[in-house]
Amino acid sequence: MRCTYMRFARRVLAAAAVALLAVSGCGSIGKDPGAAEVEVFTWWADGGEKAGLDALVSRFTADCPGQQFENAAVAGGAGVNAKQRLLTRIQRNDPPDTFQVHAGAELDDYIAAGRLQDLTADYDAWGLRQVLPPGLLEGLTVNGKIYSVPANIHRANVVWVNTRVLAEAGITGTPRTLDALLRDLATLRGAGIEAPLAVGRDWTQLMLLEAVLISHLGAESFTRLFTGATDWNSGEVTEALGDYAALLDYSNADRDSRDWPEAERLLVEGRAAFHVMGDWAAPGLDHFTFPGNDGVFQWLADSFVLPTGAANPDGTRCWLRTVASAEGQREFNVRKGSIPARTDVAGTGFSGYQLAAMRDWKSDIPVPSCAHGSACSQDWQNAVNTALGTFSIARYKDIASLREALAAAAAQYIKG
Repeated sequence: MRCTYMRFARRVLAAAAVALLAVSGCGSIGKDPGAAEVEVFTWWADGGEKAGLDALVSRFTADCPGQQFENAAVAGGAGVNAKQRLLTRIQRNDPPDTFQVHAGAELDDYIAAGRLQDLTADYDAWGLRQVLPPGLLEGLTVNGKIYSVPANIHRANVVWVNTRVLAEAGITGTPRTLDALLRDLATLRGAGIEAPLAVGRDWTQLMLLEAVLISHLGAESFTRLFTGATDWNSGEVTEALGDYAALLDYSNADRDSRDWPEAERLLVEGRAAFHVMGDWAAPGLDHFTFPGNDGVFQWLADSFVLPTGAANPDGTRCWLRTVASAEGQREFNVRKGSIPARTDVAGTGFSGYQLAAMRDWKSDIPVPSCAHGSACSQDWQNAVNTALGTFSIARYKDIASLREALAAAAAQYIKG
């Protein structure tokens, strides 16, 4: 039996505080003491993420009378702090009613341990199979069951550009192939931009590698790298690693000490011309799909789940239904800057970039991202990041050792 004593105690204390305020005449703190609380654990604590969450909470309050949102957000970019605290709570059998997690393979360990409840029947009841792309549904399905509800979609394979830097170097066109991109980088260096490709550490390097792999392998073979059907020791992968090394040669030497916002700053300040980053960056600069990735939408999704042992499963299901609804996804994503996972959401209020991404999401081939948990587990991602960090520090000359490390990680973590 799951232990809920700690959460029960917190809620008793909260109820007592409300009662004390009422008796003392201090007024309401904005909570309904008669409502059942739904504790929602996220890392959306600031900026557009917090604005999107607030809009989603307003919709939830309207859609789910008798249920009350309890904010358990933990600040920290990409959920670094939140994931550790969440793991601690789950290990002590004190899960929140629901928590934010990247959809896809990042959930594998939770599912294998029986930590999540099956939401397949809810998908059928809410009609989600008719409004989510088949490729996304495939990525969400584990052994015929679905365990998470995506709130949004972000695109990973985007190149952001500083057009002023390009123009000063005499570059006016958009590179459509990796060879063309490498030629532009050589031109930029010749024009005095020493590190024309801005790169950060860890997963940002994995994002760059994945985009290069997609260019060499195509959507289907790239996706199969994470199922074992495509060999990491293949000639195509070796060629891709060669291009990846060539791209790193044009990047900033301090990439292993820069987080992605610091790498982005090189672009904004004109010390770089290109930066491969997801569409959460959107620094007001021009962009294009990574060369050779046309027609491919590399996706990642923030999603919510129903943990085993959740104190308020009925309230959680109502939260999940709100997250899955067309109106909930519109109100959330308009403010966050991502796009709805659903393909039937009206475009009212979305930016030009979002509208273009929504069109691509309907027509492009969706492929998952290991860098953001949709293609591989957290442990697998950590192993790949370690291999890429070693490659970067060693000045990216030993391609054979990198390929062997990537193949070994796949062999260790591919299930079945």
